[in-house]
Amino acid sequence: MDGTFLIDIVTKLLSGLPLTLNLTIIGLIGGGCLALILNAIRTSPFGNSVASAYVFLFRGTPLLIQIFVIYYGLSAVPFIRQSFLWPVLREPYWCGLLALILNDAAYTSEILRGAFRAVPHGSHEAAKVVGMTRWETFRRISFPIALRQALPAYSSEVVALLKGTALVSTITLMDVTGIASAAVRQTWRAIEVFLCAALIYLALSLLVTWLFAYVEKRLSPWQFREAR
Repeated sequence: MDGTFLIDIVTKLLSGLPLTLNLTIIGLIGGGCLALILNAIRTSPFGNSVASAYVFLFRGTPLLIQIFVIYYGLSAVPFIRQSFLWPVLREPYWCGLLALILNDAAYTSEILRGAFRAVPHGSHEAAKVVGMTRWETFRRISFPIALRQALPAYSSEVVALLKGTALVSTITLMDVTGIASAAVRQTWRAIEVFLCAALIYLALSLLVTWLFAYVEKRLSPWQFREAR
């Protein structure tokens, strides 16, 4: 392999890293907020039906199709093109980000749902006995326990979303994968280019996995002592 070529390619690919990280971080924040809303509305039968339908829709269809529907499909709707939303939805960045947020929310809501269900019912009863309000019970008992329960599954979702950002290259966004695709068209050296791109995603995935493992160890040190 040509070392000079590889260095040049890696440098070019890293120029797309800020966009990849931007989509990942904002997608996680937006998806997390929407996931909390989905879990909150499950308290009513109608809200539970809406949330269940939402989760089924976005977990049951490919992310790539969701990106295409938002980017290409919404632009074909006259009402959308004439509304105040059009200046945003005509931009590839916002369409890609919206698809990532909606998709992440479906998976994150199920992770949170399972985590809160894992909170022992006796903890809530004990909180009532000592006179805690519902907010205090949530903040001091339910949320900390659910957070520890959710971390392993949520770390996998973060990695999945990180890799999912590669699909926005199909709507002309120049993230790491978008730059890699352009470089292949220019050089016809697909193996070297995509191998470098894969190593960048692998390094990011390893970093995310390590960070979550560190946080999990800090939040639940007794579990790791028992494992020894």
